[in-house]
Amino acid sequence: MTVIRTRFPALVAFALLVAFVSMAAAATAPSSTWPTWHGLNRDGKSPETGLLKAWPEGGPENLWVVTNGIGYGESSVSIYDGLVYTTGLQHEGTNYSEAFGNIWLTALDRDGTIKWSKDVGPAYVGHHVYQGSRATPTCDDGNVYLLRCLGVLGCYDAKTGETKWERDIGKDFKSHKVRWKFAESVMILDDRVIVTPGGTNSFMVALNKKNGETVWESGPFGGAHYSSPIYAEHEGIPMIINGGAEGIAGVHADTGKILWTNDFAAGSMANCPTPIFAEGHVFWSVGYGKNGICIKLSVNGEDVTATVAWRTKAISTQYGGYVYHDGYLYGNNNYSWSCLDFKTGEVMWKDKGVKKGSICYADGMLYLYGISKGHTMLVPATPKAFKPTGEFKVELRGRPARPHPVIEGGRLYLRFQEKLYCYDIKAR
Repeated sequence: MTVIRTRFPALVAFALLVAFVSMAAAATAPSSTWPTWHGLNRDGKSPETGLLKAWPEGGPENLWVVTNGIGYGESSVSIYDGLVYTTGLQHEGTNYSEAFGNIWLTALDRDGTIKWSKDVGPAYVGHHVYQGSRATPTCDDGNVYLLRCLGVLGCYDAKTGETKWERDIGKDFKSHKVRWKFAESVMILDDRVIVTPGGTNSFMVALNKKNGETVWESGPFGGAHYSSPIYAEHEGIPMIINGGAEGIAGVHADTGKILWTNDFAAGSMANCPTPIFAEGHVFWSVGYGKNGICIKLSVNGEDVTATVAWRTKAISTQYGGYVYHDGYLYGNNNYSWSCLDFKTGEVMWKDKGVKKGSICYADGMLYLYGISKGHTMLVPATPKAFKPTGEFKVELRGRPARPHPVIEGGRLYLRFQEKLYCYDIKAR
């Protein structure tokens, strides 16, 4: 701490107070706005400002591309304490039907230099198309957490990759068989890791983030699928919301008690997208003919009632997702895009955009990322009309890629198979 010399004691006290508050803020402030799946609040929205509102022809400046050590997979990136984290399969061949072996957790610096890359165990290689990594790493308190596709959850040192603990949640909680294996990006809530094993007696569980020991189990609600949880507090009730094979459920964040459920997506082939919470409502869309549903939550004492507010066929997304902003919902609708009034479900506009793909939001703009052709588009987040202000395509190779775009530090990160692209989108 800087020593301040003055003849005025009041100024000394004030200076010390300012220094203390500044140090406390620095100690508690997040080291990144995107340390986990879908960003700091797991809603697909970045708080960044001062970004480009339009792109030049050919897109924004490409700062770097990393092709070594990333591998194939569907993992997006997380950014924490100056490093970029992702997962994939190390390999030497180019045949997409090869059994590539193990999942690697990789940390890169902001210049794209690999700082460390760690073999964290076997990958899923049982299908020639759906091989590879799944989850996005979650960073918190100097650690990186990753649920591997075969059900092992690990905690690793963020600076070195050293293993701190691992736990086989599939085995420990007797998970129902997950057809395409685990894909959840786990959530950190206070001192707990929240994960959805979809076990016989434990749909969702909370583990101690320091050692992996069980804190609570929710009770049964069918098997796990491929979505990731969010946290919401409604009328004083803290809850964790996630989907599974039998639909969607809200669980009390402190006790694990299942508060409400809805089975609209039960029996679907793959329930993938992360739900969103806004204005006392939960929206979830899963594609495969199930489309989308908006659920109103009502609280009476400790009881929560979930009633259907509206349904829609205008956002039906297999895995590309949607974002909420200023009363409107923007999302993928199979091979097109839609904007809906969040209160009523009324369709404001539709457009093919980048066809099937994923989405995120920052500084008044939507970033759309196509899965099969790497088509990337910048669109103002307004219900008035769909009017892109820039687009480009990344270099293509191989089968469709499903990672979502990430915006952090004035940069746009796009993952396409073995390549990770970083673009400068800061306004000058």
